[in-house]
Amino acid sequence: MSLQYDSLFIGGQWVAPQGPNTIKVVSASTEEPIGSVPEAVEADVDAAVGGARQAFDDPSGWAHWEPARRAEVMERLADALDSRAEEMARRVSAQNGMPVAISSQFEAGFPSLLLRYYAGMARDASFSEERAGLMGGRTLVKRKPIGVVGAIVPWNFPQSLAFFKIAPALAAGCTMVIKPSPETVLDTYLLAEAVEEAGVPAGVLNFVPGGRELGAYLVSHPRIDKVAFTGSTAAGRSIAETCGRLLRPVTLELGGKSASIVLDDADLTQSMEQLFSATLLNNGQTCFLGTRVLAPKNRYDEIVQIFSALAGGVTVGDALDPTTQIGPMASSAQRDRVEGYIAKGVSEGGKLAAGGKRPEQFENGWFVSPTVFAGLDNNATIAQEEIFGPVLTVIPYDNDDDAVRIANDSDFGLGGSVWTSDPNRGRDLAARVRTGSIGVNAYLPDPTAPFGGVKASGMGRELGPEGMAAYQELQSIYLDPSGVSAP
Repeated sequence: MSLQYDSLFIGGQWVAPQGPNTIKVVSASTEEPIGSVPEAVEADVDAAVGGARQAFDDPSGWAHWEPARRAEVMERLADALDSRAEEMARRVSAQNGMPVAISSQFEAGFPSLLLRYYAGMARDASFSEERAGLMGGRTLVKRKPIGVVGAIVPWNFPQSLAFFKIAPALAAGCTMVIKPSPETVLDTYLLAEAVEEAGVPAGVLNFVPGGRELGAYLVSHPRIDKVAFTGSTAAGRSIAETCGRLLRPVTLELGGKSASIVLDDADLTQSMEQLFSATLLNNGQTCFLGTRVLAPKNRYDEIVQIFSALAGGVTVGDALDPTTQIGPMASSAQRDRVEGYIAKGVSEGGKLAAGGKRPEQFENGWFVSPTVFAGLDNNATIAQEEIFGPVLTVIPYDNDDDAVRIANDSDFGLGGSVWTSDPNRGRDLAARVRTGSIGVNAYLPDPTAPFGGVKASGMGRELGPEGMAAYQELQSIYLDPSGVSAP
């Protein structure tokens, strides 16, 4: 695969970039070049924001369409993406190492699912309501689109996480400038082609590939009304500072170091597939994974053995092989990061129960064997810092209260899970964990429920009705009871 692009999709057209540089994309599995795209510069962002601004401010444009009309376009976009599903999965996996069996489900399927979900919401939701006042009058409360959105998308789930933002924003009536990560840009061009085919009005969706500096320029752009970001906590703090100074609404979905709490009555042999998804999905490059495995002391050795067997039994291979369960890291820098944490775990006294090195069968590709540590407590560096790779740490606890204490002893609070043969017990314990979301005997965010974090895992929520509300602003129109009638 070698895909070469020489233009940017801005204002509904393919336009020449205003800078000379390109982003060269390399396969995570083979380390071979697989394509290139123009690297956008600040002038391209200016043009993209201008196109989005014009599309939003047009009195007969997207923001003023009937919601049902927007929904029709969103469903056409879903159809256009469905027709590109196989190629979308292939492009994502080639770039970031996601096993194609995973990308076929998430990167190829989830965006159209979200578009149809929010299209239905646009049709059914009330964008205004009349309330009886306590002062003798009435108030018309309107939910209006917030404006032009700057969206910054990471490389680990580039399409799914883009549509966490795109789908609700379109339903609300917003226009967008989207900056994909330089590690995953080839899939963005396939999306832009689908946008063009679906007849999304010019300027509603614009794409500017680039790095951190370009993202910072987009965040601070004076004609942006809201920012939506998924990425590291460090970058999120910087974005929050900028948006706070500008009094600009922002949604931040950041890092995680979630706990997988194994209760003393859990039968994990019945949940191996769910355990894999909750702890190692996408090569461990998933923000919500429960990489801190909390095990009761009276079953500690057994739990270590179960997770070691899980890690040692998965198929590691080329991301484009449909039998692969664990692929390579997204980049050489990411592999170096993961290996650095493995070395740190060993230096702090951790025992490698599985993995800990590169798979010997691969001469190329940024592979790291799934790794399980034992013998460390929750104070260890690898128990406190996000690694973003296939590395699990099994931590002992005394009783349920101790498990909750350890789970909450973290700067993060994004995901998590509880494993038990008693679902009611699991639900009660899950409610005590300070986290944005948590599962019982499984974990996977659902489009109908709000997703996001607490503490250093972010602010605001995506998905569910709350996801669309994040792209709306409220306006109250006070009505004299003897005068104007509310529509």
